[in-house]
Amino acid sequence: MISDGVMPSNEGRGYVLRRLLRRAARHGRLLGIDRPFLSEVCETVIKDSGDAYPNLKDKHDFIIKVIQTEEENFSKTIDSGLDQLEQMISSSESKTLSGDDAFKLSDTFGFPIDLTKELLAEKGMDVDEERFRDLIAEQRKRSRDAHKGAGQEGWNVAGVVTKGLPETQFDGYTDLESEGEIVSVITDGERADFLEKGREAVLVLDKTVFYAMSGGQVGDTGIIKGDNFTFEVTDTTKTNDGVFLHHGKITDGEGAAVGDKVKASVNASRRADIARNHTAAHLLQASLRNILGSHVEQAGQLVNEKTVRFDFSHFSALTPDEISRVENEVNDFILGANEVTMTEMPLEEAKKSGAMALFGEKYGDIVRVVKAGDFSTELCGGTHVRNSGELGLFKIISESGVAAGVRRIEGVTGRGVLDFINNRTQIMTQAAQALKIGNISELDKKAASVMAEIKAKDDEIKALTSQLTELRSGNMFDNAQDVDGLKVIAVCAGEVSVDELRALCDKAKQTGENVVAVIAAVNTAKGSANFAVACGKDAIAKGVKAGDVVKQTAMIAGGNGGGKPDFAMAGAKNPDKIDEALSAAAQIVASLIK
Repeated sequence: MISDGVMPSNEGRGYVLRRLLRRAARHGRLLGIDRPFLSEVCETVIKDSGDAYPNLKDKHDFIIKVIQTEEENFSKTIDSGLDQLEQMISSSESKTLSGDDAFKLSDTFGFPIDLTKELLAEKGMDVDEERFRDLIAEQRKRSRDAHKGAGQEGWNVAGVVTKGLPETQFDGYTDLESEGEIVSVITDGERADFLEKGREAVLVLDKTVFYAMSGGQVGDTGIIKGDNFTFEVTDTTKTNDGVFLHHGKITDGEGAAVGDKVKASVNASRRADIARNHTAAHLLQASLRNILGSHVEQAGQLVNEKTVRFDFSHFSALTPDEISRVENEVNDFILGANEVTMTEMPLEEAKKSGAMALFGEKYGDIVRVVKAGDFSTELCGGTHVRNSGELGLFKIISESGVAAGVRRIEGVTGRGVLDFINNRTQIMTQAAQALKIGNISELDKKAASVMAEIKAKDDEIKALTSQLTELRSGNMFDNAQDVDGLKVIAVCAGEVSVDELRALCDKAKQTGENVVAVIAAVNTAKGSANFAVACGKDAIAKGVKAGDVVKQTAMIAGGNGGGKPDFAMAGAKNPDKIDEALSAAAQIVASLIK
């Protein structure tokens, strides 16, 4: 896991953590421990390994909290997987769980195959592990193929076609317009001497003011204009060798050729919006560290002209109060009209100044430091505002989880805040009109009133449904059959909902511990049927489980299903065979009695 003093990558750490949790769950079971305990073990690991890996001590609280959260989440996964596995076992007629079911447990529910095998062994079953491994291999192949094909054209352009081209001089930090010369035209992945109108292509200039996509910031758009053409730039990227690629096509004129003199002009309005959002990302990270703790680190970001999307390390969802505090702190700094400076300096000098760097990121000897007052200092190659007041305002529009221990905030600045306010105002106005109120300031009171009315009606519906269930069950259970001491009820309730079907089963179970209730319902609109089975404790003790009964009953009507020993449901495609299925209920129960 950790060797030669090198910490695993983010992806590697996640993999290691999942493996540890799986092993902990398994060995904890064997030791009779039924509570999360791995975080307790971490205390010893941090104590013993802290000298060799100082980060363990520095981030002690964060590590313990993340492990605790992961254990709790994994426990929920185990519970969900156990329910699924129980249903699969009860609906299986074989002593071998199919590889497809095992794969579903692993892939969809995160239930580890080793735990599946262990639980099956306790019930005298095994799993088709060969089929499971085949499915895992197929999944990995699909993933590799998708990764292999992704961006292949871009790789060819960057790695082969641009080989030998000089590094592009970038003047975009200080200027939005510049004059230059076309040094290469690339179309269909090959170099060309001339580009005609309307054809998608890439222009390479000797120098440019267009920022190329990097560091989470999108590339610039704009116009490259020559004597005989206008080239619309729709995106800008760059190669590892520093060659800037201007993607787009000629929208006016005869065509462009290598050697043509050009004037490059960035879309200034869009660039300004992007700069606002990028500076906001720096302020956001600083505020998150102030309010949540120093464990917060950037885990990814996307900055464009519309929003800033910032991913960061944190173990739980932010509370409304935390979101409000972050938002207010950032806006206080913005409204203070603080200076934002960008300075190039040696890497070691930048680190001594307190500039934040991304873990695992490679930096050159000379780096660019972006400093926003005394609030934020980071290494960054992106474009930024010169004064925080240019951001106008910052608004968080969403906060969510994207992975274990990683949260995501999306926010807007400047015109984006205006668009957000206008959009929300329009929504509130439309809602007010729908609720027939004249002033949107009364919207919250009216909404609360409507919800109260809906709740009252829901309560009334539940009461009426309960009365209807009572009426339906009045003589429904009178004709029960005795099967070896068990009371088998097999009836069709007609056109009732799934909830009513459940309620009827609950009602039937109240008639005795020896009851086995098989109740069918018809769905005329869909041309289908539903079956519900409830078994009392005495029935279960005799080997009659609801999942087994419902599966065999539903199969007669062209359906299938399963569930727990005391209650199970199934759907069926042939409602015409309900009577036949119900008639077989007593015989099915008899066949299951041990």
